[in-house]
Amino acid sequence: MQTQAVISPPDAGNYFAQLNAINVNAHVEKKGGFSYLSWPYAVAQLRLADPTATWEVRRFGGLPFLTTEAGVFVEVAVTVHGICLSQIHPVLDGRNRPLLAPTAFDINTSIQRCLVKAIALHGLGLYVYAGEDLPVAADGQAANEAPPAWQERGRAAPDEDGVIPTISRAQQAQVHRLVMEVGVDLRHMLDFFGARTLADITVEQLPRVIRSLEKRRPRAA
Repeated sequence: MQTQAVISPPDAGNYFAQLNAINVNAHVEKKGGFSYLSWPYAVAQLRLADPTATWEVRRFGGLPFLTTEAGVFVEVAVTVHGICLSQIHPVLDGRNRPLLAPTAFDINTSIQRCLVKAIALHGLGLYVYAGEDLPVAADGQAANEAPPAWQERGRAAPDEDGVIPTISRAQQAQVHRLVMEVGVDLRHMLDFFGARTLADITVEQLPRVIRSLEKRRPRAA
């Protein structure tokens, strides 16, 4: 049975205080160095606090995501007691790096996380996200508990400094533009080079990727 925190009379009319007082620790999941609040639990607590609460996945040209050169983003707006607050969330891979060509699963996962964060803006579990940007590796990439991409696909191990030389975001954007220009199926191209996302393409592979895409350009008459 779902239970809510008991709020003292002075806070009875403050919905943020009511939601913020709920202890969500038992429903927080750990992935790598990051904490995630269960979205079904967050929705249940929200509706218990305000049965009229609503949420909306924002659309961009009819699509539930916005594609930019920096990555793909989703936005969810949550209305509680007539107050609407929205949260924007990037679509990330298993290492919390932006995806330029996410799958439907990636987008759906980000929408769920975005929903929980939008609910947190109203108080529920807000403390969970305090300092969420702190567990970052020395190279600037987010911590991750899943096996590295090179290990999952049996590719070469990192170099002696422990660095996997993958292409930069600017190079990912360059490849993505080429894919769009020549009309190649991005997933097919990634599968050919043994990469799950553009971020997994290695620096060594980049010249081959560019050459293969350039060959698809229509020849001038």
